[in-house]
Amino acid sequence: MNVSDAAYIAGLFDGEGCVTYKRQMKKRGLDKKAYPTWNIRMEINMTDKPVIQWVHETLGVGTFGEKPPGKGQLGRKMQYRWRCGFRDALYVAKLLWPYAQVKLHKIEQIIDHYEPRAQELGDNVVDLETEREYRKQWPFK
Repeated sequence: MNVSDAAYIAGLFDGEGCVTYKRQMKKRGLDKKAYPTWNIRMEINMTDKPVIQWVHETLGVGTFGEKPPGKGQLGRKMQYRWRCGFRDALYVAKLLWPYAQVKLHKIEQIIDHYEPRAQELGDNVVDLETEREYRKQWPFK
């Protein structure tokens, strides 16, 4: 992936995307006891199928699917969805972080959740200079 693709996807994500970062109680196991679990997810929904397919192919992670209009929604278009979660969301968050504006806080929450070096900076926000040095090891062309 090149820098311009990452910047374009970040802008698309700021406008059409959604970041979920919350802790919730979820029932697990045979005893159906509720345990605290993290829900970490990133997704983009829109009616333009080629754009969502391109995002899916370019990022190389997540899933691509269709969401048909519900009952009583005649005249509505088919929606297409790309989404990813957990470690894939970390990968995408780190790609989009330098270019995101609107969803920046939520993206930083995902990075801070998984990256212990962000915790070392003291305020749980990744320092831009430190990130640039770290990114020299990333797959940008």
